[in-house]
Amino acid sequence: MSSSEIARTLETIDIRPDEIHDEQLSEAFRIFLQLIEELSENNEKLKEENQKLRDEISLMKGEQPKPDIKPSGKKPNSDISSEKERKPKNTPKNKKSKTKKPKIKIDRVEVCEVDKDILPDDAEFKGYQDVVVQEIIIKTDNIMYKKEIYYSPSQKKTYMGKTPDEIEGEFGPGVKSTVCMLKHVTNVSEPKIHEFMHNFDIHIAPSTISRILTKNNELFHQEKLDIFLAGLRSTDYQQMDDTCSRVHSQNHYALESFATHITPLILQLRERIV
Repeated sequence: MSSSEIARTLETIDIRPDEIHDEQLSEAFRIFLQLIEELSENNEKLKEENQKLRDEISLMKGEQPKPDIKPSGKKPNSDISSEKERKPKNTPKNKKSKTKKPKIKIDRVEVCEVDKDILPDDAEFKGYQDVVVQEIIIKTDNIMYKKEIYYSPSQKKTYMGKTPDEIEGEFGPGVKSTVCMLKHVTNVSEPKIHEFMHNFDIHIAPSTISRILTKNNELFHQEKLDIFLAGLRSTDYQQMDDTCSRVHSQNHYALESFATHITPLILQLRERIV
């Protein structure tokens, strides 16, 4: 029980030692009340010291101490007038309205014609009302390349047509870029990528998905290096740091480079010399 609660309890009892005619009893009540007041103050001090010790122990353990929640200092609203009386009428709006939709790329336009049979004879054309609907199409684009073959008896040599330069293997750049997007942009697991491709009749093995994500990534490494070098050239200073790292059970240093205009963190591993 806090000091305020003890005071309220004593007020309800309404003991007045001055009105007691027995002097010994009156003095006893006065002493008892003083003792209660002193004990309650000492109890509050002990509670505060105990809480401070608990907070220090929590900090030593790495835990959070008890939050210091202060009482609300908000004053009650003395204005009891109605909302209509307090809010002025015809307040000018200086705030500009923000556009709700960003600029959307239009891929095709379709005209929704009015049935001419329902139009009266005096109907006049007044233009169009634009309605933008966003849509996405995911479908296969499987291509069978028929490579021409010619044979020269005089040279005893066969000539064959070539597929486009971007075609490597059994899967086109669209499939490979979709695999990389699902993994690195949307954080989809490889089994779920395989399930996604299977649902759209793309017959690809899980091992092929893994090779697309882990093999022949020199182009991405070169692009990362170009971004890093461009960021270094755009700033007057750079920051570097290193930390220990383990690679294949070997000790290495991980070198971290930072620049003002570079968001990616470039890591370079160097073998640690012991």
